[in-house]
Amino acid sequence: MTETPFGSGPASAIVIGASGGIGSALFSALEAHGRFSRIVALGRNSSPALDLLDERSIASAAAEIALLDAKPRLVLDATGFLHGDGFEPEKSLGQIDGAHMARSFAVNAIGPALLMKHFLPLLPREGKAVFATLSARVGSISDNRLGGWYSYRAAKAALNQLVRTASVELRRRAPEAICVALHPGTVETRLSASFARRHLDVLTPADAATRLLKVIDAVGPEQSGAFLDNQGEPIPF
Repeated sequence: MTETPFGSGPASAIVIGASGGIGSALFSALEAHGRFSRIVALGRNSSPALDLLDERSIASAAAEIALLDAKPRLVLDATGFLHGDGFEPEKSLGQIDGAHMARSFAVNAIGPALLMKHFLPLLPREGKAVFATLSARVGSISDNRLGGWYSYRAAKAALNQLVRTASVELRRRAPEAICVALHPGTVETRLSASFARRHLDVLTPADAATRLLKVIDAVGPEQSGAFLDNQGEPIPF
């Protein structure tokens, strides 16, 4: 993959969900790289705090980021919800639970949509800037041959559509800015702990972060709105 440089001048990178497995690895990789003059970690326990389920906190965090001298040229959303609090991915229609589905959509689709609402306007109008959110291959409608995981699949499919739609609007304001959904692969994190053992190609968070940042380095405006894997290859919607 050929690197596409970010815009000139002091630039900041924002990692949302930086306390999670992939988020913390992305933050560490960005610190080690030294490309950005400032790297900001955002989450429920950061300052400013950002709670994906509370739009006021998202708006407040975005307002503080807007005051930085180094304008944000990279915003990474590393949040996600697959299971927990008594919820597990459904194996059949009979296991669908309204509360579980609502929680999945709140974290995997509505939360990222609110991030795009408040953070995309902060991206500079000129030069490369990227908003990237973590999706999942199971969110591909075309690629669904196994079934199951109704809530997670549907929420990630919705996320992919939100990214595609937001990219159209973003292009009008900032033609060189990019909004993409990225599949990190199967990664050794709490989110995938119960399921990773079924996969042969399980990545450490550090390896996943390295691959994702390579994709972000290479992505160009013509790929805005795309759904890409961790090698930069398109995944069918």
